[in-house]
Amino acid sequence: MGENRNKRNRRRSRNGLGNRMALIGITMVVLSLAVVVNVGASSLREKDLEYQAREAELEKAKAKEEARAAQLEEYRVYVQTKQYVEKVAKEKLGLVKKDEILFKGEETP
Repeated sequence: MGENRNKRNRRRSRNGLGNRMALIGITMVVLSLAVVVNVGASSLREKDLEYQAREAELEKAKAKEEARAAQLEEYRVYVQTKQYVEKVAKEKLGLVKKDEILFKGEETP
């Protein structure tokens, strides 16, 4: 019976050593995975900050373009008015209304 106990103890010590090595191996794998995940999360945070900055830039550009679109719409409406037509006729074509008198100054050479 004493020999059986010694054999069992040897087996247990071998199994115990194997279990410890397996535990150490598993721990190393888990720690490695934790490091990889942390590095990946760090790069994702950096990308997120870049994307937030880009989004802010695009929002500003969008606001500028919306303001410009509003100005162009106002100008489009103004171009269709009689006032605009008269202004262009006077400035570019030199036309005057029937009851207007046009005074021109002398041009100096």
